[in-house]
Amino acid sequence: MTTTAALDVPIDTDVISSTIHTDGIIGCKSAFSREWVEQLREDVEVAFEEARSREGGAVGRGPHRYYVEIHPEALRGFVDLVDHPWVRAVCETVLGPDYTIVEVGFDIPFAGAVNQPWHRDFPSPRETLEEKRLTSLAFNVTCVDTAEDMGPFEVAPGTHWDTGEDFEHGMFPPKSAYSRYEELAVRKYPQRGDVSARSALTVHRGTQNHSEKARPVLVLGVDAPGAGNDEKHDLAVTRALWDRLPERVRRHLSCPVVEELTPITQKHTIEGLVMGEA
Repeated sequence: MTTTAALDVPIDTDVISSTIHTDGIIGCKSAFSREWVEQLREDVEVAFEEARSREGGAVGRGPHRYYVEIHPEALRGFVDLVDHPWVRAVCETVLGPDYTIVEVGFDIPFAGAVNQPWHRDFPSPRETLEEKRLTSLAFNVTCVDTAEDMGPFEVAPGTHWDTGEDFEHGMFPPKSAYSRYEELAVRKYPQRGDVSARSALTVHRGTQNHSEKARPVLVLGVDAPGAGNDEKHDLAVTRALWDRLPERVRRHLSCPVVEELTPITQKHTIEGLVMGEA
């Protein structure tokens, strides 16, 4: 990997903690070089073509919108990402020193993708409801420079603390509540090299892609001990990769170490996203 993969960025754990606690999302500008992101985009495009070539390789998240889970080896820059100082600092600050990487994948809204319903990625766990403690994070790395017409990601800051007691399946707020989320909504326009981290409980949606361009975004899922989201994923690494990984990365992977990888059949289907916003 190039020496320009990770760039020096300011790290303030107090700011990380307070921003995630208050907003449920935080971003870091220019964490990676644009050259590194171009390589990431190449890897994502290759992985998408492979996934689309077999049944269950890609799952719909709305019209013209797909999600694909991949193994770390599909990304030449996997270690650069998970060992980036800012990424590590966010994980340790929010989830504690024994966090676990549970998911690597990407989301691609193509031309014609429509507004998703407002949603969170899974129901709020007891630790969040009762202890006000977050047990998971989703990191996003855009593969392109996001423009207004490309269906930007939209998030409602602070909604990670919503109980979700009236959410369908604990994930989808009733349409009667949409006006609140639209009032809170902030659209994000990350550029190549930027990375963000959010609580998977922060209510969000992808918006309509009016352009002719795809907007691929890498997703890295990380858990606090006992969160249990690894059960929804099939992360694995080969022995050859495991032996090359820095110890600092290995201790945050609890996935199987295998001689040969099996292509992933996506398990984390979110039925409420398949049709888009009605």
